[in-house]
Amino acid sequence: MATPAQWFAGARPRTLPAAVAPVLAGTGVAAYTGDEVWWKALLALVVALALQVGVNYANDYSDGIRGTDEERVGPLRLVGSKLAAPRAVKNAAFVAFGVAAVAGLVLAATTAWWLVAVGLVAVLAAWFYTGGSKPYGYLGLGEVMVFVFFGLVAVIGTTYVQTETFDADIALPSGYAAIGIGALACAILVANNLRDIPTDRESGKITLAVRLGEVRTRGLYVFLLGAAVVALVGLALATSWWALLGLAFAPTAVRAGIIVLGRASGISLIPVLQQTGVAELLYGVGIFVGLLLAR
Repeated sequence: MATPAQWFAGARPRTLPAAVAPVLAGTGVAAYTGDEVWWKALLALVVALALQVGVNYANDYSDGIRGTDEERVGPLRLVGSKLAAPRAVKNAAFVAFGVAAVAGLVLAATTAWWLVAVGLVAVLAAWFYTGGSKPYGYLGLGEVMVFVFFGLVAVIGTTYVQTETFDADIALPSGYAAIGIGALACAILVANNLRDIPTDRESGKITLAVRLGEVRTRGLYVFLLGAAVVALVGLALATSWWALLGLAFAPTAVRAGIIVLGRASGISLIPVLQQTGVAELLYGVGIFVGLLLAR
């Protein structure tokens, strides 16, 4: 049986910045207009964290029963390493999705009921990333869905539940923030899939990295870092130059980019995942603090 420490590792805590950063950025935009609602921001954070943990356990379960994780270079997988029964990991995913659903229902009840549909789609997207008979993560569509749900939906949704408006003075800055956060969230997945190209190709998991090959995948990673910078400049133009505090992510991102462009592979890419996650968190913190100072 897996120990509590192994269950914690199986939740992949290094990916959690991808859940925290969009809530910080979205709340920063709401605060800039003076419409922040802190308890709603906290509930949005619970939803984001629970969905991230849920998708991590769901991927562990689905990849494990397919045999994709039998030869794995990256972090611990509970099913693939046979430390936990598949049913137990599946149940853990459903518990996490349940926590997200409860917090999301409270937000919907106090904001707009159509948010229930958005939450349902998000849970389905989390499960069918690697679950079901035709998981979209095996078709090279993982980055698209990460950009949509951990970028656009997470940031814009966080802003909306607090401001309850899509007016241009809200929609434009939250859109820029969402694009930047989404680009960095995608960069985490790109780095992960770059590392796993050999094993994914062998197991039949056709990720975008497998389709593009190593050289173009490395280029895509750097492009996403650059897209985050461009989006941040757009956010600053739409709000205040204080938003450029988000550039705090740059030193960490540059270090990660150097490793990727240095043709690192396999286990040598593991630090890149952590660095990219930290970079995304710094990006979100910088936007949050900058827009608080600017209001």
